[in-house]
Amino acid sequence: MHGTIDGFSYGLITPVAGYIMACLGSALGLRCTVRSVRSGRKMPGWLLLGAVSIGCGIWTMHFIGMLGFTVRETGIDYDGPLTLASLLFAVVSVGVGVGAVAYRGTRPPVLLTAGLFTGLGVAGMHYTGMAALRMDGALEYDLPTVAASVTIAVVAATAALWAAVSVRGLSAAIGASLVMGVAVTGMHYTGMAALSVRLHTHVAEPAAAGSPATAVLPMLVAPLVFLVVAGTIVMFDPLLILGDDEADIGRRPRSAVLR
Repeated sequence: MHGTIDGFSYGLITPVAGYIMACLGSALGLRCTVRSVRSGRKMPGWLLLGAVSIGCGIWTMHFIGMLGFTVRETGIDYDGPLTLASLLFAVVSVGVGVGAVAYRGTRPPVLLTAGLFTGLGVAGMHYTGMAALRMDGALEYDLPTVAASVTIAVVAATAALWAAVSVRGLSAAIGASLVMGVAVTGMHYTGMAALSVRLHTHVAEPAAAGSPATAVLPMLVAPLVFLVVAGTIVMFDPLLILGDDEADIGRRPRSAVLR
């Protein structure tokens, strides 16, 4: 017997909130990458801050979306280590991709390789986060739809990495982050459309326990606090306030960036 899935139990609240967090993480990541251009020895620190911002934004979007996910016949909980592993997937894959294009530029071989690695990492974050679900049932997926979600993740990651080192100006960065938010949210809900739940036991009545909000909200605290702190750092950075984002590090060799 398959469970009755509802991915929008709070209506549009969770998709819109998740989209906003994906845009926020993307915007912070873009600004941190811009700031790294003239940071000299501090460049790795700014790139790390940007990678963690984007990774936390993507991960937070996923789990805000999961607040609206319910299976009528069973309660839901999460495995802690797997949930943490999904966050690390996002941060590490984004970090490797951002570092690659920041130091090596956006030549097609570099960009496509970094985009593929990062996209697979983002997809890995999503499906590891799904594997962390604990319920009285087994997750099953429609493989073509899964493939579509992975493709969206790779294309979105490639576009995000290009934007991170090529987009100039605050307004352009905001526009790019809005597009990236659509891509990240689209990947998530495409992946969720592939999902079905085969129940272990026949249950006639709705589950009375295991609220998604109870399981998910505590996990969101640390990433949300980090994004607030990162936003504060970016907001008060003097070079970004003065508009120091005209350099195009996508066309610079590594030696020029570090000079």
